[in-house]
Amino acid sequence: MNTLEYMARYNYEQVVFCYDGGTGLRAIIAIHDTTLGPALGGVRMRPYATEDEALTDVLRLARAMTYKAAIAGLAQGGGKAVIIGDPATDKTEALFHSMGRYVQALGGRYIATEDVGITVRDIEWLSAETEHVVGLPVSQGGSGDPSPPTAFTVLQAMKVCVQEKLAADSLKGRTVVVQGLGKVGYNLAHLLHDEGAIVVAADVNAELLRQARRELRVTAVDPDDIYDVVGDVFAPCAFGGILNSKTIPRLKCPIVCGSANNQLLEDADAKRMEKRGILYAPDYVANGGGVINLSLELTGYDLDAARDKLRTVGDTMAKVIQRSKSDKMTTAEAADRIVEERIAAARKVKPIYLE
Repeated sequence: MNTLEYMARYNYEQVVFCYDGGTGLRAIIAIHDTTLGPALGGVRMRPYATEDEALTDVLRLARAMTYKAAIAGLAQGGGKAVIIGDPATDKTEALFHSMGRYVQALGGRYIATEDVGITVRDIEWLSAETEHVVGLPVSQGGSGDPSPPTAFTVLQAMKVCVQEKLAADSLKGRTVVVQGLGKVGYNLAHLLHDEGAIVVAADVNAELLRQARRELRVTAVDPDDIYDVVGDVFAPCAFGGILNSKTIPRLKCPIVCGSANNQLLEDADAKRMEKRGILYAPDYVANGGGVINLSLELTGYDLDAARDKLRTVGDTMAKVIQRSKSDKMTTAEAADRIVEERIAAARKVKPIYLE
């Protein structure tokens, strides 16, 4: 990858490569856009096969965070960090202290929080070296795990899509196909169970599937077969790039709405779904609950205020659908247009300097 060329094409502001031989830290921080405010985004830890794979992931995720924060109406920009390593074997307190120092060195341009492969404990270690962190335990004045609010907003977006596409007022009796029962996916399955939906799910973790079958009466299928399940909603809740020219023709659900980031492998995939009559909830609209909840820590977390703000995701999804219809474009294009208009308007505002 030609990093500077890619940054220029998508208007990135900064990429920081972090290395500490003493702790084994190998990490990358990407700041996409801070027009609306400091970049907010999680730290992800994965055993990336190559540096290019890690760089591609962090760049795509950072840009998605800009759009996610903007569509939610937050005064935040978008950023992300990735740590190259196996979260099951490579974590140490010293490694996260080192990472915290790199975050602190950015002076508040990037605010870190939890993401895939990272726990609240890891964030506590990080916070020992930087105040630019959110997602701390509730006991420390934070908002805690962002997974439940993320699942909650996916549910809000899903209800709007079901109303639009199926003219149904609830999810009761509807079949939702959940790909991935990680932190958000499992919380979503729980919410769907409470709504009376029929949940079919796949995950590479067999024990997690057994637990979901016991607790939530989930029907388990093989991960390779998940795209072929007939249902009402397909909910991608694993990794990105899973909606593409090979998988979209296999979908048997008229709605796609899930929590995974960067679900589309390429922009053309939104058009592919539209041609098949599939209503797509743009991922960064549906999964905005985590960043919404975390952003409220910056002004003093209040649970009631958080719940009110999280419920607005349904209104945002409805606005995206309406824009899609009026401008005759895909829902993905409509969401992007709303975000880009907001950022462009903010860039026109001239600062007022006081003597």
